[in-house]
Amino acid sequence: MIESTLPILGLTLWVGLLSTLFCLPFAIGIGYVLARQLVPFPSLLRALVSLPMVMPPVAVGLALLWLFGTTSPFAPIWQGLGIQLIFTPSAAVVAAAVVGFPLLARSAEQSFAEVDTSYEEVARTLGASRIATFYRVSLPLARRGLLYGSLLCFARALGEFGATAVLAGIIPGKTETLSLGIWSRIQLGDDAGAAGLVGLSFALALASMIAAERWLRPRQR
Repeated sequence: MIESTLPILGLTLWVGLLSTLFCLPFAIGIGYVLARQLVPFPSLLRALVSLPMVMPPVAVGLALLWLFGTTSPFAPIWQGLGIQLIFTPSAAVVAAAVVGFPLLARSAEQSFAEVDTSYEEVARTLGASRIATFYRVSLPLARRGLLYGSLLCFARALGEFGATAVLAGIIPGKTETLSLGIWSRIQLGDDAGAAGLVGLSFALALASMIAAERWLRPRQR
């Protein structure tokens, strides 16, 4: 049981970590420009960012399959770059990143919105460029909210099923994450194996949420 669970656990943690790291720079950029109203039609951008969170995960996976599949209009580009994504562990990372991205992006927007702009204005009057002000003032002040959003994105990636199943498939030993492993064991009638993976998923999700809440909790003097 343990020997068959460890690869699944390792792949799930790998997918969660890489997908979160992949989302982080894009979420920070989008969150900042939305919080500072630096783009036209911010409501439209918020709606587009939130789409993967409200759409059925299977539909998100199918859209990704159309984008990266062999019949995609972009297929010659992927082939020229030597990118083979479908039914690989990287596909699980992409699927988890797309589904978890809205949580991180909206958390980033809220974090930057809570940063007092007067600090940024003072830095600018002291000669700091906009980029320097962002890295030395805005980003450090928003770090707690960004970490909270990252943990939410990570936890969402741990439980991603629909989009991953469509894009990466359920291939034991290759693309089988915890959620996919639970489903495959249910289909095989292995209730004990499914229950073990459910317990492991619960422990990982609970640990992520406890860490997020402890980090977000106001620090006492």
